[in-house]
Amino acid sequence: MTSDSRVAIVTGAGTGIGKAATLALLKDGYQVVLAGRRLAPLNEVMALGGAPDRSLAVVTDVADSDSVKALFDAAVNRFGRVDVLFNNAGVGAPAIPLEDLTLAQWKNVVDINLTGMFLCIQQAFRVMKTQSPQGGRIINNGSISATTPRPNSSPYTATKHAVTGLTKSASLDGRKYDIAVGQIDIGNAGTEMAQRMAAGILQPNGDIVVEPLLDVNIVGQSVLYMANLPLQANVMFHTVMATKMPFVGRA
Repeated sequence: MTSDSRVAIVTGAGTGIGKAATLALLKDGYQVVLAGRRLAPLNEVMALGGAPDRSLAVVTDVADSDSVKALFDAAVNRFGRVDVLFNNAGVGAPAIPLEDLTLAQWKNVVDINLTGMFLCIQQAFRVMKTQSPQGGRIINNGSISATTPRPNSSPYTATKHAVTGLTKSASLDGRKYDIAVGQIDIGNAGTEMAQRMAAGILQPNGDIVVEPLLDVNIVGQSVLYMANLPLQANVMFHTVMATKMPFVGRA
């Protein structure tokens, strides 16, 4: 199946990594359903993509099961199937000491980063296993935090560690339906969320250090590479990061 006949859903598509991935997929010929909580940014990305006949914006709250079902229903109604899900939507909590976090702050991150990702995987399975030809690909956005935390990041780090378990479990469960599930772990992509790193960010030893950033469009190309693999191949874990960021070795 060529990319110009394939359908992708991107969550968190209105900004940052989701925006970069959406534009890369559209440029490659995909039909793309853009999901996010605000319509205006989704429409802006659609306009940049320049393919109104191959794109659809759907306001979606990934933490709400009915909203996620409506997203997948809209994708199938418009384009007939779903070949790729980039499970990207995510949030963080304020970078404050663990003991000062509120339960509401904790639950908001868990609801979006973990429960939201599960709900999207669940709906993708339901569509991909019944369509013809059967199968598809799911790419979960894990983050460098899926293996290595930053200070004051317990909700985000805990959910991203959990995403790794979800990726592995879904990969096993999807095999019988020709559904390939993998994970992309991204470090210091140059998005709005990462600008604080360019201004200096807390390190484990207490220092504040300016960290290098990675062009977010390179991340978009990484997602496209994973999406374009034939279903007989799967990249379980793909790490793309700013080469000189403090991740490998001791800071």
